[in-house]
Amino acid sequence: MAKFEMDTEFVRKLAEILEENHLGEIELVDGERRIRVARPAITYAAAPIPAAASPAAAVPPMVTPSAGATGPGDLGKHPDAVKSPMVGTAYLAPEPGKPNFVAVGDKVAAGQTLLIIEAMKTFNPIKATKAGTVAQILIENAQPVEFGEALMIVE
Repeated sequence: MAKFEMDTEFVRKLAEILEENHLGEIELVDGERRIRVARPAITYAAAPIPAAASPAAAVPPMVTPSAGATGPGDLGKHPDAVKSPMVGTAYLAPEPGKPNFVAVGDKVAAGQTLLIIEAMKTFNPIKATKAGTVAQILIENAQPVEFGEALMIVE
């Protein structure tokens, strides 16, 4: 097998693609050559949570969990669910002490920021994919979220 020379600039570009597209990993194969770039798993214990964001007292009026007729698994299949594109910590406000981006009943425009998810010390805005009304907020502020988890319902 021939010696494999590493093109570090190419690897950096792959890492940028991961970050820009919120991917967990990318792998390229060219004959015997194989390059795999992956983001490290996030450990929630290491993720700092702003102290002012911790009190849950300010959140309940904004959050409408559906513990009634619809189970948590069903919400992920809801056609109007806004799902998390990554693993991280979700924040409903731009910073501690500021009002939430949206509340239940708010009308939102396509492209409007609904919340942010912190992943790898980067704050990623989660935007509405369509115009509509926020029917439910399914998470609490500073809550860890998983990839594909339903965050809100925008009808």
